[in-house]
Amino acid sequence: MMNLTDIQTVKSLLARHNFHFSKKMGQNFIIDPFICPQIAALGNASGDYGVLEIGPGIGTLTQQLALHAKRVTAVELDNRLFPILEETVGEFQNLHILHGDILQFDIPSLLEQEFGGLPVAVCANLPYYITTPILMHLLESGAAIDTITIMVQKEVAEKLQAPVGSRESGAITVAVNYYGSVKLLFDVPRDSFLPSPNVDSAVVQIRVEKRFEKDVKNPAHFFFMVKNGFSQRRKTLMNALSATMGYDKSKLKEILTFLGLSETCRIENLSMEQLVALSNHLSDLTI
Repeated sequence: MMNLTDIQTVKSLLARHNFHFSKKMGQNFIIDPFICPQIAALGNASGDYGVLEIGPGIGTLTQQLALHAKRVTAVELDNRLFPILEETVGEFQNLHILHGDILQFDIPSLLEQEFGGLPVAVCANLPYYITTPILMHLLESGAAIDTITIMVQKEVAEKLQAPVGSRESGAITVAVNYYGSVKLLFDVPRDSFLPSPNVDSAVVQIRVEKRFEKDVKNPAHFFFMVKNGFSQRRKTLMNALSATMGYDKSKLKEILTFLGLSETCRIENLSMEQLVALSNHLSDLTI
């Protein structure tokens, strides 16, 4: 098996295939030998699981996943990487590589097609620019995924694991907490990649539990409210929702008071339970 954490091996491999990094696609390949085994071990890559990998790159993490999981399906957008992947991970019989944009896949259908009745885990080193869309695509799909273990920009990792109701939280924090629970696994310094990015990274794991699914009357309204509230997070919640969703301020004040919330509160001050209660009350109103 090719050592894809050896810089000279990787550089020789890329030169042989005349491969040049694409800044547009956010390509940074892992060269730290300790990271991918940890992701595989912590990310449920075991003999009982099917693992979906997003963006295998040259196959550094793919190797570790295929060594331990029952089956691995990797989705890669850059067709220039396919000859490289054939060389680096072509030996694995339990690996299937698909060409395409993960955002265009029907996730439940993909998992059923690739893994049948196996429990499923997702593992990925995600490009920074598209972390949130991919994460939300997976979560909103309703697919039967046990865990999502991803390497992301450290700033994003901190936002994902921030307590809902804290200044560090954002719309993505609320969304992830709606669908599951988040744990920061470990930090990854920038020199762990080729080429080295300008920021550090971290690996986080989302355990998909759908904790609030039964509590929210109207999920579409809930997420629309959260998105609009955080889009104007420096305004009071009453002003933000009045401006973006058209609610009457007097009615908003009445509901906030009923819920024991100050009319000067901001959306970042509310807990998950308070956000759910507010959405449930507002969704009954006719604007």
